[in-house]
Amino acid sequence: MQTTLKTPVTFEGTGLHTGASVRLVVKPAAGHTGIVFQRTDLGNAQIAALWHNVEVTPLNTRLQNGQGVTVSTIEHLMAALSGCGIHNALIEIDGPEVPILDGSAATFVRAFVAAGVARLATPLRAIEILKDVSVTHGPARAALSPATSLQIAFEIDFDDAAIGHQQKTLNMANGSFVRELCDSRTFCRQADVDAMRANGLALGGTLDNAVVVDGDRVLTPGGLRHADEAVRHKMLDALGDLATAGAPILGRYTGERAGHAMTNRLLTALFAQPDAWRWVNCDAAILARLPGVGVKAADLAQVA
Repeated sequence: MQTTLKTPVTFEGTGLHTGASVRLVVKPAAGHTGIVFQRTDLGNAQIAALWHNVEVTPLNTRLQNGQGVTVSTIEHLMAALSGCGIHNALIEIDGPEVPILDGSAATFVRAFVAAGVARLATPLRAIEILKDVSVTHGPARAALSPATSLQIAFEIDFDDAAIGHQQKTLNMANGSFVRELCDSRTFCRQADVDAMRANGLALGGTLDNAVVVDGDRVLTPGGLRHADEAVRHKMLDALGDLATAGAPILGRYTGERAGHAMTNRLLTALFAQPDAWRWVNCDAAILARLPGVGVKAADLAQVA
């Protein structure tokens, strides 16, 4: 069965790139609504959080509707919704960018778990991957391959010794997103921060909402939440971007130096190949393998 929140949840904060204050309310929605953003500051213009509405950007995932209305930096919120097993929500937002909060998805997850998830009578379908699909761009690669549940494998390699080479693989079933990934923060190099600000970006970025590194040093007070926090955050981003498929995915995602644009290109390639996937009705056995099923407050016990 499909799900939604039991009660609305409100968040307030600033956008990472715009630095603008924003208020966001995630509301329950009926079955088959999916995840829909509504810009309350622009006449309630709506944008469905679907892959074909994604405007490819290197720094975040941005949605745009046919009238040019946008909502950016949706990936952490989308990861939290997917990781908590929430299929339907109306998200009211009074600005162009989702608040960055602490740079992870933990604040969203805590609020969703506290609000509770309601089951709807509407049947749920999943996207089953039938054959390998991949996209590449230089050294970056993203791929989907057949699997019985959503699995994410990611590998990164940075010159900065504070990050270096990291890799991790997780089965996203049974609340593993909440326990393993949701508190991992976005990260960047100090040189990148300087360059972005020179170009009018990252105006809301601080050491309180990102892990900033410089060579072998972690500049963010308190250091890392996990020794491999960087690759965990890339997996968090991937889950959020995969959620724009519009339904849970049964397949293995592999990312090698991949980012938001690569994952969107991968979904575009997948849906361009009708023989590479199919709809499946989620019976009890499939439901038990989906992200978010069985998530409980105790899963948050060790989340930062």
